[in-house]
Amino acid sequence: MSEESKEYAYFLGCITPNRYPGIEVAAKKVFKEFGIDTKEMIGAACCPAPGVFGSFDIYTWLPVAARNLAIAEEMGLEIYVTCNGCYGSLQEADHLLKNKPKLKEKVNKILSKAGREYRGTSDVHHSIVLLHDLIGLDRLKEGVTNPLKGVNVAIHYGCHFLKPSEVRGHGSAETPYILEDIVKAIGAKSVDYKDKLMCCGAGGGVRTADTPTALEWTRQKLVSMIEADADCMINPCAFCHLQFDRGQYEINEAFGTSFSLPVLFVLQLVGLAMGFSVKELGLDQQTTTMPEKLLR
Repeated sequence: MSEESKEYAYFLGCITPNRYPGIEVAAKKVFKEFGIDTKEMIGAACCPAPGVFGSFDIYTWLPVAARNLAIAEEMGLEIYVTCNGCYGSLQEADHLLKNKPKLKEKVNKILSKAGREYRGTSDVHHSIVLLHDLIGLDRLKEGVTNPLKGVNVAIHYGCHFLKPSEVRGHGSAETPYILEDIVKAIGAKSVDYKDKLMCCGAGGGVRTADTPTALEWTRQKLVSMIEADADCMINPCAFCHLQFDRGQYEINEAFGTSFSLPVLFVLQLVGLAMGFSVKELGLDQQTTTMPEKLLR
Protein backbone atom coordinates (compact mmCIF):
# COMPACT_ATOMS: atom_id res chain seq x y z
CA MET A 1 0.00 0.00 0.00
CA SER A 2 2.82 2.38 0.83
CA GLU A 3 4.66 4.33 -1.83
CA GLU A 4 8.01 6.03 -1.24
CA SER A 5 8.65 6.25 2.50
CA LYS A 6 8.79 9.68 4.15
CA GLU A 7 9.85 10.54 7.68
CA TYR A 8 8.37 13.15 9.99
CA ALA A 9 9.18 14.28 13.50
CA TYR A 10 6.09 13.68 15.66
CA PHE A 11 5.44 16.38 18.23
CA LEU A 12 3.42 14.58 20.89
CA GLY A 13 2.49 17.51 23.09
CA CYS A 14 1.28 16.95 26.64
CA ILE A 15 -2.20 15.42 26.63
CA THR A 16 -1.60 12.63 24.11
CA PRO A 17 1.20 10.81 26.00
CA ASN A 18 -0.28 11.54 29.43
CA ARG A 19 -3.98 10.94 28.84
CA TYR A 20 -4.68 9.52 25.37
CA PRO A 21 -1.86 7.29 24.10
CA GLY A 22 -4.38 5.80 21.69
CA ILE A 23 -4.08 8.95 19.58
CA GLU A 24 -0.34 8.36 19.22
CA VAL A 25 -0.85 4.68 18.41
CA ALA A 26 -3.49 5.47 15.80
CA ALA A 27 -1.33 8.11 14.14
CA LYS A 28 1.68 5.83 13.92
CA LYS A 29 -0.30 2.81 12.69
CA VAL A 30 -2.28 4.67 10.03
CA PHE A 31 0.68 6.64 8.72
CA LYS A 32 2.92 3.56 8.67
CA GLU A 33 0.42 1.87 6.34
CA PHE A 34 0.91 4.73 3.90
CA GLY A 35 4.69 4.85 4.08
CA ILE A 36 5.09 7.65 6.61
CA ASP A 37 7.58 6.86 9.36
CA THR A 38 7.40 8.64 12.70
CA LYS A 39 10.50 9.79 14.56
CA GLU A 40 10.45 10.81 18.20
CA MET A 41 11.48 14.35 19.16
CA ILE A 42 13.81 13.64 22.06
CA GLY A 43 13.84 16.49 24.55
CA ALA A 44 10.76 18.28 23.23
CA ALA A 45 8.83 20.34 25.79
CA CYS A 46 5.30 21.72 26.01
CA CYS A 47 4.36 23.59 22.80
CA PRO A 48 3.53 25.82 24.95
CA ALA A 49 -0.22 26.48 24.98
CA PRO A 50 -0.86 29.43 22.65
CA GLY A 51 -4.01 30.72 24.33
CA VAL A 52 -2.30 30.98 27.71
CA PHE A 53 1.46 31.58 27.38
CA GLY A 54 1.18 33.44 24.08
CA SER A 55 -1.43 35.80 25.45
CA PHE A 56 0.59 36.79 28.51
CA ASP A 57 4.20 36.97 27.38
CA ILE A 58 5.43 36.48 23.83
CA TYR A 59 9.04 36.22 24.99
CA THR A 60 8.19 33.27 27.20
CA TRP A 61 5.99 31.54 24.64
CA LEU A 62 8.04 32.10 21.50
CA PRO A 63 11.48 30.84 22.65
CA VAL A 64 9.93 27.64 24.06
CA ALA A 65 8.09 27.02 20.79
CA ALA A 66 11.22 27.88 18.79
CA ARG A 67 13.27 25.42 20.85
CA ASN A 68 10.86 22.64 19.82
CA LEU A 69 11.15 23.70 16.20
CA ALA A 70 14.93 23.69 16.50
CA ILE A 71 14.89 20.07 17.69
CA ALA A 72 13.09 19.01 14.50
CA GLU A 73 15.52 21.08 12.43
CA GLU A 74 18.43 19.28 14.06
CA MET A 75 16.76 16.01 13.07
CA GLY A 76 16.47 17.27 9.49
CA LEU A 77 12.73 16.59 9.53
CA GLU A 78 9.45 18.46 9.27
CA ILE A 79 6.93 18.17 12.09
CA TYR A 80 3.44 16.73 12.37
CA VAL A 81 1.12 17.15 15.34
CA THR A 82 -2.11 15.60 16.66
CA CYS A 83 -3.28 18.57 18.72
CA ASN A 84 -4.73 21.87 17.54
CA GLY A 85 -3.12 23.74 20.43
CA CYS A 86 0.31 22.38 19.50
CA TYR A 87 -0.43 23.18 15.87
CA GLY A 88 -1.47 26.73 16.73
CA SER A 89 1.58 27.33 18.89
CA LEU A 90 4.26 25.78 16.69
CA GLN A 91 2.88 26.87 13.33
CA GLU A 92 2.26 30.44 14.46
CA ALA A 93 5.71 30.63 16.05
CA ASP A 94 7.25 29.34 12.83
CA HIS A 95 5.22 31.87 10.81
CA LEU A 96 6.29 34.80 13.02
CA LEU A 97 9.95 33.85 13.07
CA LYS A 98 10.12 33.31 9.33
CA ASN A 99 8.56 36.69 8.62
CA LYS A 100 10.10 38.89 11.34
CA PRO A 101 13.92 38.83 11.18
CA LYS A 102 14.40 41.05 14.24
CA LEU A 103 12.12 38.83 16.32
CA LYS A 104 14.02 35.77 15.11
CA GLU A 105 17.29 37.40 16.13
CA LYS A 106 15.99 38.19 19.60
CA VAL A 107 14.60 34.67 20.10
CA ASN A 108 17.82 33.05 18.90
CA LYS A 109 19.76 35.13 21.40
CA ILE A 110 17.63 33.54 24.12
CA LEU A 111 17.96 30.06 22.59
CA SER A 112 21.74 30.37 22.38
CA LYS A 113 21.87 30.12 26.15
CA ALA A 114 20.53 26.59 25.78
CA GLY A 115 22.77 25.76 22.82
CA ARG A 116 19.94 25.91 20.26
CA GLU A 117 19.21 27.93 17.14
CA TYR A 118 16.02 28.35 15.13
CA ARG A 119 16.84 28.40 11.41
CA GLY A 120 13.38 28.12 9.81
CA THR A 121 14.05 24.91 7.86
CA SER A 122 11.23 22.68 9.19
CA ASP A 123 7.56 23.30 8.41
CA VAL A 124 4.78 22.32 10.83
CA HIS A 125 1.91 20.10 9.59
CA HIS A 126 -1.27 18.87 11.18
CA SER A 127 -1.78 15.12 10.89
CA ILE A 128 -5.15 15.54 9.16
CA VAL A 129 -3.56 17.74 6.50
CA LEU A 130 -0.93 15.08 5.83
CA LEU A 131 -3.72 12.52 5.52
CA HIS A 132 -5.79 14.70 3.21
CA ASP A 133 -3.09 16.33 1.08
CA LEU A 134 0.05 14.15 1.19
CA ILE A 135 -1.48 10.68 1.36
CA GLY A 136 -4.55 11.85 -0.54
CA LEU A 137 -8.14 10.72 -0.64
CA ASP A 138 -7.63 8.16 -3.42
CA ARG A 139 -4.95 6.28 -1.49
CA LEU A 140 -7.02 6.56 1.66
CA LYS A 141 -9.97 4.91 -0.08
CA GLU A 142 -7.66 2.12 -1.26
CA GLY A 143 -6.62 1.48 2.33
CA VAL A 144 -10.18 1.02 3.61
CA THR A 145 -11.05 -2.63 4.34
CA ASN A 146 -14.00 -1.94 6.62
CA PRO A 147 -16.00 0.92 5.05
CA LEU A 148 -18.15 2.61 7.67
CA LYS A 149 -21.37 2.63 5.68
CA GLY A 150 -24.36 3.87 7.64
CA VAL A 151 -22.25 5.53 10.35
CA ASN A 152 -23.25 9.14 11.06
CA VAL A 153 -20.31 11.25 12.18
CA ALA A 154 -20.44 14.65 13.89
CA ILE A 155 -17.28 16.59 13.05
CA HIS A 156 -15.66 19.00 15.49
CA TYR A 157 -12.75 21.00 14.06
CA GLY A 158 -11.71 23.03 17.09
CA CYS A 159 -10.49 26.61 17.11
CA HIS A 160 -6.75 26.55 16.53
CA PHE A 161 -6.90 24.40 13.41
CA LEU A 162 -9.12 26.90 11.62
CA LYS A 163 -7.95 30.30 12.83
CA PRO A 164 -6.21 32.54 11.95
CA SER A 165 -7.09 31.29 8.48
CA GLU A 166 -4.46 33.40 6.71
CA VAL A 167 -1.74 31.63 8.74
CA ARG A 168 -3.24 28.13 8.69
CA GLY A 169 -3.74 28.15 4.92
CA HIS A 170 -6.63 25.67 4.78
CA GLY A 171 -9.20 27.95 3.16
CA SER A 172 -12.06 29.73 4.88
CA ALA A 173 -12.49 29.11 8.60
CA GLU A 174 -16.25 29.31 8.03
CA THR A 175 -16.44 26.57 5.41
CA PRO A 176 -13.89 23.85 6.28
CA TYR A 177 -13.80 20.69 4.20
CA ILE A 178 -10.84 18.48 5.18
CA LEU A 179 -12.59 16.30 7.76
CA GLU A 180 -15.74 16.06 5.63
CA ASP A 181 -13.61 14.73 2.77
CA ILE A 182 -11.91 12.18 5.04
CA VAL A 183 -15.20 10.95 6.53
CA LYS A 184 -16.66 10.47 3.05
CA ALA A 185 -13.53 8.64 1.85
CA ILE A 186 -13.88 5.97 4.57
CA GLY A 187 -17.54 5.39 3.74
CA ALA A 188 -19.20 7.25 6.64
CA LYS A 189 -21.51 10.27 6.55
CA SER A 190 -20.83 13.70 8.02
CA VAL A 191 -23.94 15.14 9.68
CA ASP A 192 -24.58 18.85 9.99
CA TYR A 193 -25.50 20.15 13.41
CA LYS A 194 -26.10 23.44 15.19
CA ASP A 195 -22.98 25.38 16.24
CA LYS A 196 -20.68 22.96 14.43
CA LEU A 197 -17.76 25.42 14.47
CA MET A 198 -18.22 26.45 18.09
CA CYS A 199 -15.34 25.91 20.55
CA CYS A 200 -15.34 22.72 22.61
CA GLY A 201 -15.44 24.93 25.70
CA ALA A 202 -12.04 24.10 27.13
CA GLY A 203 -9.66 26.44 25.33
CA GLY A 204 -7.88 29.53 26.58
CA GLY A 205 -7.65 28.17 30.12
CA VAL A 206 -11.45 28.08 30.55
CA ARG A 207 -11.49 24.40 31.54
CA THR A 208 -9.14 25.17 34.41
CA ALA A 209 -10.40 28.60 35.43
CA ASP A 210 -14.17 28.12 34.99
CA THR A 211 -15.03 24.43 34.65
CA PRO A 212 -18.85 24.85 34.82
CA THR A 213 -18.78 27.27 31.86
CA ALA A 214 -16.49 24.97 29.89
CA LEU A 215 -18.78 21.99 30.51
CA GLU A 216 -21.89 23.96 29.54
CA TRP A 217 -20.39 24.77 26.14
CA THR A 218 -19.51 21.10 25.66
CA ARG A 219 -23.00 20.05 26.76
CA GLN A 220 -24.58 22.34 24.17
CA LYS A 221 -22.48 20.83 21.40
CA LEU A 222 -23.25 17.27 22.50
CA VAL A 223 -27.00 18.01 22.50
CA SER A 224 -26.74 19.35 18.94
CA MET A 225 -24.74 16.32 17.76
CA ILE A 226 -27.24 13.88 19.26
CA GLU A 227 -30.18 15.80 17.79
CA ALA A 228 -28.51 15.41 14.39
CA ASP A 229 -28.53 11.60 14.92
CA ALA A 230 -24.76 11.25 15.21
CA ASP A 231 -23.42 7.79 16.06
CA CYS A 232 -20.09 9.27 17.14
CA MET A 233 -18.07 12.46 17.00
CA ILE A 234 -14.53 12.99 15.72
CA ASN A 235 -11.95 15.67 16.35
CA PRO A 236 -8.37 16.51 15.29
CA CYS A 237 -7.23 17.77 18.70
CA ALA A 238 -6.08 15.93 21.83
CA PHE A 239 -7.36 18.72 24.09
CA CYS A 240 -10.80 18.82 22.43
CA HIS A 241 -10.74 15.01 22.66
CA LEU A 242 -10.25 15.22 26.42
CA GLN A 243 -13.05 17.76 26.76
CA PHE A 244 -15.56 15.62 24.87
CA ASP A 245 -14.50 12.23 26.24
CA ARG A 246 -13.72 12.89 29.90
CA GLY A 247 -16.02 15.89 29.77
CA GLN A 248 -19.09 13.72 29.21
CA TYR A 249 -18.47 11.97 32.54
CA GLU A 250 -18.01 15.34 34.22
CA ILE A 251 -21.17 16.74 32.60
CA ASN A 252 -23.18 13.72 33.72
CA GLU A 253 -21.90 14.21 37.26
CA ALA A 254 -22.57 17.96 37.24
CA PHE A 255 -25.91 18.07 35.43
CA GLY A 256 -27.41 14.65 36.13
CA THR A 257 -27.41 13.80 32.42
CA SER A 258 -26.51 10.51 30.73
CA PHE A 259 -24.37 11.43 27.73
CA SER A 260 -22.48 8.53 26.15
CA LEU A 261 -21.58 9.71 22.63
CA PRO A 262 -18.46 7.87 21.40
CA VAL A 263 -15.48 10.20 20.89
CA LEU A 264 -12.73 9.40 18.40
CA PHE A 265 -9.66 11.23 17.20
CA VAL A 266 -10.02 11.30 13.42
CA LEU A 267 -7.11 8.88 12.88
CA GLN A 268 -8.78 6.40 15.22
CA LEU A 269 -11.91 6.42 13.05
CA VAL A 270 -9.73 6.02 9.97
CA GLY A 271 -7.95 3.14 11.72
CA LEU A 272 -11.26 1.35 12.30
CA ALA A 273 -12.07 1.74 8.60
CA MET A 274 -8.66 0.26 7.79
CA GLY A 275 -9.37 -2.83 9.88
CA PHE A 276 -7.52 -2.07 13.13
CA SER A 277 -9.29 -3.14 16.31
CA VAL A 278 -10.60 -0.98 19.14
CA LYS A 279 -7.78 -2.26 21.37
CA GLU A 280 -5.09 -1.64 18.74
CA LEU A 281 -6.23 1.99 18.50
CA GLY A 282 -6.43 2.55 22.26
CA LEU A 283 -10.18 3.14 22.17
CA ASP A 284 -10.72 0.66 24.98
CA GLN A 285 -8.96 3.05 27.39
CA GLN A 286 -11.36 5.98 26.98
CA THR A 287 -14.30 7.12 29.07
CA THR A 288 -16.77 6.72 26.21
CA THR A 289 -17.24 3.30 24.61
CA MET A 290 -17.64 2.31 20.98
CA PRO A 291 -21.05 1.10 19.69
CA GLU A 292 -21.50 -2.09 17.70
CA LYS A 293 -22.16 0.02 14.61
CA LEU A 294 -18.46 0.95 14.56
CA LEU A 295 -17.17 -2.56 15.30
CA ARG A 296 -18.28 -4.49 12.25
